[in-house]
Amino acid sequence: MSVSENQGFNTRAVHAGQAFEPRTGAVVPPLHFSSTYAQDGIGGLRDGYEYGRGGNPTRDALQEQLAALELGTHAYSFSSGLAAEDSLIRALARPGDHIVLGNDAYGGTYRLISRVLGDWGIGNSPVDMADLDSVQKAVAANKTRFVWVETPSNPLMKITDIAALADIAHDAGALLVVDNTFASPYLQTPLALGADVVVHSTTKYIGGHSDVVGGAVVVKDAELAEKIGFVQFAVGAVSGPMDAFLTTRGLKTLGVRMDRHSLNGQAVAEWLLERPEVEAVLYPGLPTHPGHELARKQMKSFGGMVSVQFKGGEAAARKVAESTAVFTLAESLGGIESLMNYPSEMTHASVKGTELAVPVNLLRLSCGIEDVEDLIADLEKAFTSIP
Repeated sequence: MSVSENQGFNTRAVHAGQAFEPRTGAVVPPLHFSSTYAQDGIGGLRDGYEYGRGGNPTRDALQEQLAALELGTHAYSFSSGLAAEDSLIRALARPGDHIVLGNDAYGGTYRLISRVLGDWGIGNSPVDMADLDSVQKAVAANKTRFVWVETPSNPLMKITDIAALADIAHDAGALLVVDNTFASPYLQTPLALGADVVVHSTTKYIGGHSDVVGGAVVVKDAELAEKIGFVQFAVGAVSGPMDAFLTTRGLKTLGVRMDRHSLNGQAVAEWLLERPEVEAVLYPGLPTHPGHELARKQMKSFGGMVSVQFKGGEAAARKVAESTAVFTLAESLGGIESLMNYPSEMTHASVKGTELAVPVNLLRLSCGIEDVEDLIADLEKAFTSIP
């Protein structure tokens, strides 16, 4: 079946890159484990396949699927989200270049940019992405190659105007990179809003089942694609065949899962808002959220990620985190099961002591697809443990 942008998201998710196997008619394409491919004479490659690092049919199918869903022309699948980000930066930046990034970035992204690529000569400036004047000044102050934003951000759930940032970046000759992990391509398509590059930890909502680690880069510019594709091949941090297969399988149900994640996230956020123990609920689906109207404009719905701050401070947050039964205390997010995270000591420990440090009274909830009544009952019981 041929797939086009005019078809609905779920149709593209199920069919892009997933043509039935022609010999047997198998509707699920075979999983290709081969590390190398027979040649018809020296240089006589069959469909361009030579060696597993350079190409694999299962990985190519996933890449076609990702490009179709993000409305891009080229997608590249990597062994992790950070491998994707590292390959992107090394493909398109050089020592002396600068990255302006959100001051609420994922701790691993900031660690990569500041502590790994910083030694390579890449500078960075963390900025509040909602303050467009500050972004513009930071971009102009340096040889900026990337404006890098997460929206919604991790874990403070800030919403950023993608189109406005694209204008700022492009006026300065820079590229806008959007980490679309929290929203997923089902809720938001940054390339359609002016972004140049989309990155993902496919481990999260795209894989969706907490059973595979991966990352992706998606673009719609052929020149950028050629440079990223070369680094993917030359460095080799590619997703393996089984990882690609599991990611593709998860991606086929992304739409129906995100609908449920969003419903549960909204219900949990509204319940938290009424609790006397709570200082603040950070969820863009709430009218009280400062980015609510922008999120309504940019996103299909508001997703399953909810952050909450407690009046009882660090002690209250820690006690709740260690007292749930349905919510599992764990790293990561975006799976079918609900997870709870204490970012200050877990996902964002690497930014402690910096301006990206996460409040110690904050918990991050990844609302799964369980019955929402059970999620709320689990939280209600955990709240009784607060001193």
